[in-house]
Amino acid sequence: MTLKSLLFTLIAFSPFFCLGSGIKNDPQEKKITISSPDKKLSLIIDYARGCFVKELRINGKNTLADPGIYTGVKTRSGEFMALKNSGKISVSQNNGKITVTGINYGDQLLTVKETWSFDIKGSAVIWNINREYSNDAILEDAAFPHWNFSNLSVWKGGILDNGGMVWCKYLTKPDDTYGVHTGGATFWNPDSGDALRISPTIEKGNEIASKFSHSKNGNFTFTQIVSPDTLNQRYDLSRFVNEKHDVFAPFQVKKGKVNLALKLEYIDYAKEYSRGTLPGIDAVSVRELLNTTGRYGVVDNDIVGANGWLTNWKCLHEPFFAQIGMAVNDPAYDRNMSSTLDRERDLAMLPDGRVLSRWHNAPGDEIKGTFNNKTGYYEAKWGYTVDSQTGYVINASEQFDLTGDLDWLKSHKLSVEKALDWLIRRDSDNNGIFEMVNNNISEKKASDWLDIVWASYENAFVNAQMYEALNLWVNCERILGDEVKADYYAKIALRLKTAFNKSTKDGGFWSEEKKQYIYWRDKDGSLHGDNLVTPVNFAVIAFGLCDDQTRIAQILDQIEARSKAEKLFHWPLVFDSFKREEVDGGNWPFPKYENGDIFPTWGYMGIRAYAQYNKSIALKYINNLLEQYKEDGLSSQRYSRSTQKGLGDDILAGISTTITALYRDIYGIRPKWNRMGLEPNLSSSLSGTDFSYKLRGKNYQVKLKTDLYELQGEDFSVKSKDAFGVNRSGKTLKYFHQNKEQMILEIKALSNPLIRFELKQWDENTLSAEMSVKGDYNFQTKGLQPNEGYILVSDGKSENLKTDEKGTLSFNINTKPGTKLILKKS
Repeated sequence: MTLKSLLFTLIAFSPFFCLGSGIKNDPQEKKITISSPDKKLSLIIDYARGCFVKELRINGKNTLADPGIYTGVKTRSGEFMALKNSGKISVSQNNGKITVTGINYGDQLLTVKETWSFDIKGSAVIWNINREYSNDAILEDAAFPHWNFSNLSVWKGGILDNGGMVWCKYLTKPDDTYGVHTGGATFWNPDSGDALRISPTIEKGNEIASKFSHSKNGNFTFTQIVSPDTLNQRYDLSRFVNEKHDVFAPFQVKKGKVNLALKLEYIDYAKEYSRGTLPGIDAVSVRELLNTTGRYGVVDNDIVGANGWLTNWKCLHEPFFAQIGMAVNDPAYDRNMSSTLDRERDLAMLPDGRVLSRWHNAPGDEIKGTFNNKTGYYEAKWGYTVDSQTGYVINASEQFDLTGDLDWLKSHKLSVEKALDWLIRRDSDNNGIFEMVNNNISEKKASDWLDIVWASYENAFVNAQMYEALNLWVNCERILGDEVKADYYAKIALRLKTAFNKSTKDGGFWSEEKKQYIYWRDKDGSLHGDNLVTPVNFAVIAFGLCDDQTRIAQILDQIEARSKAEKLFHWPLVFDSFKREEVDGGNWPFPKYENGDIFPTWGYMGIRAYAQYNKSIALKYINNLLEQYKEDGLSSQRYSRSTQKGLGDDILAGISTTITALYRDIYGIRPKWNRMGLEPNLSSSLSGTDFSYKLRGKNYQVKLKTDLYELQGEDFSVKSKDAFGVNRSGKTLKYFHQNKEQMILEIKALSNPLIRFELKQWDENTLSAEMSVKGDYNFQTKGLQPNEGYILVSDGKSENLKTDEKGTLSFNINTKPGTKLILKKS
């Protein structure tokens, strides 16, 4: 016997042997222990009387309950699991990988054979499950695999790889189950800081789905299912079901092999999901709010909304889903939002351009005859909520800024135009204000998000959103090169602005008496909603429809005075009561529901309005909302006006928009399709803010002081006291002054690839910058006066230059740290 074969024999028949670092097999105890190199994650596989993962230790703590993690299938004839194995299990090793064979279960109709293998790659454990079905079969359910965590407090929740989340505390009753068509999750515990990431890989031609349940014995369970086709729901279109574990319909599997690879990783949650250094702001609450409430509105793939998965609802008449994605800052959310808008374009838009207002799992909330049982889209029974037109356009426009996907935008051009044109046609008297489907309060129908308030005919809230939609889409049309359409929509927007801002006696919405914008005008000319409706008045200011500083002050001072007098933590929908005939009975007596309660959903418009007027007020309400999150998780639809306690069965992801506005309107995160944009509006208490932001595969470090803003990337740094945008591509960096397209400075690295500079000044006469690295660079400016003479001064030398007919000039400079460039009109 050779020495090599002798050693192999000794190892193979040893009662305990190590298969490389981190993998150990004990054949006497029939247990395999696998540990990541950092010991943060370990598994114990028990193959004594079947095969299952007995323990899963995260940072030294076992997270599993009996019976651990196992595989199996359920057919009409019974439930069969690897726990009750019928074969002889063998364990082998090769090149540091351990393989378990002989895992067999089933009956005479269907036999399942599995091989498991485990390997360590970096800090991750890779678990491969190779399954073979003996025949084609219909499965009632499958475990591929099924994870039994100890209880519902092991994890706060799981961040899903479609951008959504499961919130464990809402699986309140045994067998409450949430099922989605995605397979990966990062489960986290904010108290310990531990997280477990499970990332699946399936072969082409297969699909994966998951379900999360509260088991009858109190465990939190996670079940992955691999199938040849996308699984259907068992109960209508329900993704969440009460007290039923079988959320998915039976499905067919094919004779043959199916493979699944699971990458298991320990994640330092606080580090991985850090919101950075946020002076004056509770960064932990921001993180938790956006990872729970902010993500909760993702019902499933292609259904990103706000009402969320507990109630199986999505309102298309909400314009802030892309903005939530901007703050959540997860590429998975962004991908899902794009595909959601694709689905709504294809399935929720009627041939005439009308965008259906809602998605739900089952009929019962619809105008008779409008519910589509296959798609779930319909018109709400409360009335034609026309802001679904503007919601689609605003979300599509802002989503394009996030993704920069020009082909995607092109695919929405005709549908967005149809949606806008549907509403543009609704101006029967040609006065520039667009009309709703209902004509007066006697019809007892709604026309917007406040769906049990009988706003009708000329609705200021919808028209304010229309103004925003038009202006956002004008920019998109210009990017697409359609100047004719851009000019057309711009003229309509300007006409709307003019008509809107007229006094009520002249056909507009401004109440000279109340110093506020009213809510609506019936077809008979009667005026309604002069009771200080906050979303209406906030929208007018936030969207730039009102730029009269006197009016802005009159509105915002009123709202703040009223809020302070009542010591409200956030703004109510209205400050005074509607008239009884203007609302559904569920809104009476005042203050109740949409007639006076606090709905933080529209907080982003309030923050945007106050941010330019009084930053300290905006910041106060941001911090108020974070304090409320710490108290109750914002797990409510609304808050009582009198008690300020949470109310309603729904949880609304829109409640997070006050915090999304922190990023957009305070920190100034303004991505554009061709750059990362920064337009801060910082108060002194926030100076020193420092966080990372991911955009289209690039990581940016955002550093904000009250008098200097900075964006850093791997190979560049740009500073300015003004708003700006940056795009680094190859050797060239583009600086967009004021984050606009009019004035652009391009710097091309000719030697040193690093580009670091501070823009000191740029106005009609002077451009001044300071470089902080040594190298040869080409500078090119765009947006200067055409055919104009300029003097370039650098390191004591001067040079006469002249722009071309497009206002462009180019020059090369060798720089060193501290090199100043001054370009002045001669």
